[in-house]
This record gives sequence, C-alpha cells and structure tokens, in this order.
Amino acid sequence: MAFFRSLLQRWNHLYRRSSIQMILSASFTAVAVVGMVFLGLTLFFRFSSTTNTQMAENSQRVLAQVNLNLDNYLRSMMRVSDTAYYRVIKDLDLEQDDLSRDLELLYESNRDSLVSIAVFSSDGRLIASTPLAGLKNSVSPQWEPWFLTAMEKIENLHFSTPHVQNLFADPDYRYRWVVSLSRQVELTRSGSIEGGVLLVDMSFGGIEQICKDVNLSASGGYLYLIDGDGEIIYHPRQQLIYAGLQSENNLTAAGYRDGSHQESFQGRNRQVTVKTVGYTGWKLVGVVPMDNMWDNYGQLLLFFLFVVLFSIFLLVFVNLRLSEWITAPVKRLDQAVKELEAGQQEVDLDVGGPHEVEHLSHSIRSMVSTMRHLMDDIIEQEEQKRRSELDVLQSQINPHFLYNTLDSVVWMTENGRTQDAVVMLTSLARFFRISLSRGNSMIPIADELDHARHYLTIQKMRYKNKFSAVITADPCVETLYTLKLIVQPILENAIYHGMAYADGDGEIQIRAFREGGDVFIEVSDNGPGMPEELVAQLLDTGAPSVSGAKGSGIGFRNVHRRIQLAFGASYGLTILSEPDAGTTVRIHLPALDEEAARHYRKEGEQ
Repeated sequence: MAFFRSLLQRWNHLYRRSSIQMILSASFTAVAVVGMVFLGLTLFFRFSSTTNTQMAENSQRVLAQVNLNLDNYLRSMMRVSDTAYYRVIKDLDLEQDDLSRDLELLYESNRDSLVSIAVFSSDGRLIASTPLAGLKNSVSPQWEPWFLTAMEKIENLHFSTPHVQNLFADPDYRYRWVVSLSRQVELTRSGSIEGGVLLVDMSFGGIEQICKDVNLSASGGYLYLIDGDGEIIYHPRQQLIYAGLQSENNLTAAGYRDGSHQESFQGRNRQVTVKTVGYTGWKLVGVVPMDNMWDNYGQLLLFFLFVVLFSIFLLVFVNLRLSEWITAPVKRLDQAVKELEAGQQEVDLDVGGPHEVEHLSHSIRSMVSTMRHLMDDIIEQEEQKRRSELDVLQSQINPHFLYNTLDSVVWMTENGRTQDAVVMLTSLARFFRISLSRGNSMIPIADELDHARHYLTIQKMRYKNKFSAVITADPCVETLYTLKLIVQPILENAIYHGMAYADGDGEIQIRAFREGGDVFIEVSDNGPGMPEELVAQLLDTGAPSVSGAKGSGIGFRNVHRRIQLAFGASYGLTILSEPDAGTTVRIHLPALDEEAARHYRKEGEQ
C-alpha cells in the first residue's frame, strides 16, 4: 500500500509540473498505444486460438484416416479368423478331416498380412497350423495370455500387444513381431463338440506401415498406438522406449477421452489428440509439441512489434504536432495571465484559437475589468471603514468621563491634593495611550488589562472608593493577544449600574484564564443584577435599545459584534445575571500568540 501511495504522489507531482501539451501528447499516445497493443494482442491470441483449433482439427482428421485404415486392416484379419472358424473348423470333423490343407489355402490368400494360423485344443495341444508346424519344446500354449483371454471371454475376439512370435520353431531363425488375434472355437470330434482356441498371428509390419508415415505437423508431431490399458502397440520410437532411453506418457493417455487435450510432459507442453479404434479398445494418440508451434509464431511476433513501434513513433509525432496546435492559444492565454499577475496594466488577451479558448479569453478580460473596478471600490470602502472604526473607537470614550475626570483633577488641585491629581492624570494619559495603541486593533492581553486597571483607578477616585476592584490573570494568558477595548465597556456598565449606589461595599473582579485553545476574561460584580429578559435583550442586535441613556446596551453589543466579526460566531460575550445576585460577563476569545494575531490585524497596521 505504501508503494502505491508513493507512486501516486510521484505521478501527481509529475502531473502538476507537466505542461498541457505534454499531458495531451502523453495521454493521446498512451491511449492509442494501449488500444493498439490490446487490439494486436487480441488478434494475436485469436490467431493462436484459431491455429490451435485448426491444428487439433487437422490431428483429428489425420487420426480418423489412420483409424479407418487400421480398422480396415483389423477387419481383414477378423475376416480371416471368421473364415477359418465358420467355413473350415465348423464344417470338419477332426477324426475324419484334416484342417491343415484348408488353413494353408487361407494363409496363402493372405500371406502378406499373416505370419501363422493355428488351432489348439482346450488343453493347449496343437491340432493344426500353417505355415509353421512345429511347436517349441519350451512352450506351453495353454498358459499364454492370448490363450487364457480367449478361454475366459468366449464371445469376443482378442487382440494382443505386439510381441515376438515364440510358439513355433522358425526354420529361417527369424524373429517376427506379431499381434495375436485369438478366439474360442468349437471343435467337432467324432460327432461331439469340444472347446479350442483359434490363433491368427498377423504381421506387426502391417500396423507399423499404416502408422509410421503419418505426418501430424511440420513441428515434430507424431502418432502412437496403445491398448486399453495403456500398453504401447506402436510407437515411432518404440525400440528406444523398450530400451529405457526414452519414455512416453502412454498410461495417462489411456485415460483420455476421444478429442484434443493439453498436457505437460517432461517439462514440455503438448497437444494430445485421442481416437479409439472401434471394438478393439485400442487408442490412436497424436502428439504435437506446443513449443514448436510457438516457435512458428516468431516471425508474426517480430512483424507485430515492428508495426507497434512504427505506429508509436508516428503517433508521437502526430500527437506532438496536434497538441501543439491545440495548446498554443492556451499557452498564450497563460502568458497573458502571468503578465497580469506581475502587475502589468495593458495586457493583450486576444489569443485566438478554438471557440472555447477564445470565449475564455473574453471572459478573463471581462473578469479583469470587473476586478479592477471592484478593487477600486474595495479600497474606497476600506478607507471609509477605517474612518468609521476610528469614529466608533472614539465614541466609546464617553466625553462626560473625560470632562468629569478633568473636573476632578481641577478640584483636587485647588484643594491641595496634588498627589491624587497626579495619579489621576497619569492613569488618564496611560488610558488614552493604550486606547490608541498606534492604530493596532490587536494588543496583548496584558495591555488590555492595564487599560482596565487605569480606568478603574480613575473611576475609584471619582466615586470616592465606593467599590474595590481586583484583576488577576494566569501568567500564560498575559502574552496572548486580543482585540483592544473590549474590557473597558464591560467595566463601565458594571460601575454605572452596579457600583453607583454602593456604599463602600462594592466589589468588581476581573479574571483572565485559559482553557485549551480558548481564553476567557470574566468581569464580575456584586451589584443588583438584571432580570433574565433584560440579559437576553442586551446581546440581541435585532432588539430595540434598552430605555435609559446608561442602559442602552450599545457597549455590550459593540463588543460582542466586534469579537464575532473577527473570530467567528462561536466566540463573543456570555452574560450571567440574576436580580440581587450580581452579574458576570464572560468574554470568550481564541488563544492567539503574536504570530497568529498578525492574521487578524488590519492592513496598514504595524
């Protein structure tokens, strides 16, 4: 999985860095090449399948012809056996007639195909034979396989596997390979019937002549003949197999049904075609090596590769020219857009090309014109917004607060309380300096708390210490940043509505702390509190202002709206208040370090 993920990443990286011309050329070429290869392989394998089918059909036709010739040959031997039995043996009485003369006539008429004809009694005694008449002393016919098979299965004719004729002494001392055809017969002796066996030894040369000149293919195919048990009757390499120098898959082939089969023998793939020889149970097996057949496809493969390579070369050339013609307008349009990005004012966007590209260039020209007008409008709106924000900030400083503070300073000076006047003026100066903050909208929380501290100092002196105030902050919070002037409006509300009628027992607590990725500043007082419906109305921008100059709720809504505009709807103010139980205002902010705070500073701020 990691390998495929890495491969996909590399492909995406290459795709991003490639030009549209290269992508089009590569895509067209890849699709065409894949299509050609697919079509070529389809035709090639179709040709191979057809060739295999034709080869199998050819093998089946050859085997059918060999089977017909072999069947005719075996039938001629069966006719010899039938003639010897039904026209000679059944018509003669062994006590009165001699079988030898009639068997000899029958042999002479078929001598090209026969080696001998013999009749034996049920106990293995030779009754008549031709042309060989003398049994070998060491031979016991009644124990021979052909004799036992004939005695066990009375109704059938039985063909043996090829063997050397070893019953009769041959005056020429020749070793003759024969296939024995045996059957049980009824012998008449003095009018009584007794059993016996008729043996017709046919020359193996006749079967060999039928099978040896068979040509299944030009790639080394051959044919062999086996009996029902898989014993080899004929094989072109029969002597080598008997000598143990070669081997054949004949036992496996004995289990095949008639038709064509694929097999692997001694590491080579072969096509094997099987045809059963009628009533004998023998099987003709044709073998064609598949390796040699694939060798014949070499020229076809070379031609196919030549066509594919030439086609790829031609396709690459054509695709490069075609993709260049298609992408040239897109490249010109891309260059024009880059010039726009570089800040050039006069850029030619008439790139021509297909309808879609031309339409895109017109759309970009229109979009650029619209964006320039919008940018001019935005600049103007931002300028107006800055002036409006400055007005808002200035409006947050109650002129009455300034006038009253200055009156208090004058009164203290006239009454000799110069030290108190200095403290009040110092706090007022620092109050205004932090309020301005060099035009920055984001300041450290420590500065915002100092701003609140100076404001409280002034108000406590004006209200003659009717209340006390405590400001606490977690050390990790003071270095974080916040919008400026968000605590003072809350304190102003707490003093005017909660502490104005206090008689020295008023308390205001300011606490700044952090929870996870958020910062909270809580302003709590022990004033008279507010009913629930008034609390809900204070932060509702759509609700009417609360009656009374000091209770309009503009300060709350201003702070709440500024926080949400800057950080999102999940931040802002939460007011917890009940009548006669005091009020707690919680300011919810994101935890911002100096780097993160730069994102929220307005353009032009330092």
